[in-house]
Amino acid sequence: MNTRTVSVLTPDGTPLATDVCLPGGDRPRPAVLIRTPYGRDAHRAELRGWAAHGFAALAQDVRGRHGSPGEWHPYRDHERTDGAATVAWVRAQTWSNGEVVAVGASYAAYCALVTALDAPGAAPGPVHREGVPDAVIAAVPALGLTETAREPGGPERLWARAGWWAAHGDRSDSDPDALERALADDPRLLEHLPVARLAERLATGLGRELPSWPRLWADRQRGRLVALGSAARLPLLAVGGTRDPFAEDTVALWHGWGGPARLLLGPWGHHLTADRSAPARARVNLGALYVRWARAALAGRLEPTRHGVIALGDSGHWHSTHRADSPPETERRWPFGSPTGLRLLHGAEFSADPERPVRSDDLAVPVDGGPADRCLLLSPPLPRPLDLAGAAVARINATADTPSADWAVRLTALDPSGRADPLAFGIVRRTGPPGEAADITVPLGTLGRRLPAGTRLRAEIAGHHFPAHARNPHTGDDPVTATRLAPSRRTVNPRGSALHLPVVARRRYVEPVPEICR
Repeated sequence: MNTRTVSVLTPDGTPLATDVCLPGGDRPRPAVLIRTPYGRDAHRAELRGWAAHGFAALAQDVRGRHGSPGEWHPYRDHERTDGAATVAWVRAQTWSNGEVVAVGASYAAYCALVTALDAPGAAPGPVHREGVPDAVIAAVPALGLTETAREPGGPERLWARAGWWAAHGDRSDSDPDALERALADDPRLLEHLPVARLAERLATGLGRELPSWPRLWADRQRGRLVALGSAARLPLLAVGGTRDPFAEDTVALWHGWGGPARLLLGPWGHHLTADRSAPARARVNLGALYVRWARAALAGRLEPTRHGVIALGDSGHWHSTHRADSPPETERRWPFGSPTGLRLLHGAEFSADPERPVRSDDLAVPVDGGPADRCLLLSPPLPRPLDLAGAAVARINATADTPSADWAVRLTALDPSGRADPLAFGIVRRTGPPGEAADITVPLGTLGRRLPAGTRLRAEIAGHHFPAHARNPHTGDDPVTATRLAPSRRTVNPRGSALHLPVVARRRYVEPVPEICR
């Protein structure tokens, strides 16, 4: 095999730096295309892996990043047109048999998806649509500006966006540690108000401007790719992690896809890496899986259905979902204020003060008798192991004395020794008349865990989750532009409030790779 760097011209003449790794031999090959803002050099080993399995493999720097000239505008239309031009270029090469699989993780998954969805209804087959790939592998997809900047329930993702923009925004290369250095010099940086002008203060620590920061918060269009995916007919492999902040976007993409769709949801974070202490059977060779799935997708061997697998934490067991013969999940309810559900420890009435917000980076809970800053509940020890696979939700009856209030629910698993492990989290924003009781639903994401006997569930209900999320000012003003903060008095009514978790009713496990590739 050999690797060379070429320039692929876009419709406006911009040359995109592209590494091409070809397997040995002269016969035409299917191709794999990765378009990334994170540097094509990082994919050299991946390209060699694909080529070793008979694929022509390409990694391309997107416009304005690393080796490609132009201006870098995240999530603009040029990713769609540049991707289509590159697919067309691949198909015109003598080493190509015309088949193309678009592959990517995080922002690169967005690049793959917008190329695949350029023509809704694009279908694989012997006659290829110009500029549209034949299959897509989208890992931990970051589906758009709004999806990355805000939770589905409204609150702004402050830490993640500040970190990404500091590392990658408005520059041609990357500096992954930029935010950490800025915070070391200015520990209260993320408290800056208004959030819309945070970049002006951040620029001091970075030594450069971030002019695109305000546009991040101005964009409010959500769900575009999921909606387009409903009309797609080409195969999709959606890969995510139960510990990834974008896991629900991965699930939504898979659930709404119109063609053959597979979901692999492992015990991973955004980098798709497992805990080193996890048993070997909990690990999946993603490279080998991608190759096997791509071959099946291009050959038309995938069942025309939607199904997938969810890992039960690091147990090594995988649960099949959305198949007629898969074990069903049942919803188990833990009522608040019940000795057999979640016992109220304190904070049925608490104060959510944005000047002293509950921290997202600290799992410790207050143990003194001071004023409550959250509602805290605890379950009895589980009498037997519990497998959780599916969507979890908290339903609370609550009151706030302010016109706008965020409701953050954090669920933690405490092992018999008391060690805390994050289990689930959700946050929603509610506006309404102050002092009016409301039934509030807080989605907690898709769970995949095995809880051993003796585990206790600890639930916290708070008004903030900072710095992961921007502080709600409680004034009714937009948290992005607000400059004035006010405390909010909260009441949680245990009656009518409960935690709902998806319990696997009948244990029958599957092997993830054969299940994904059938």
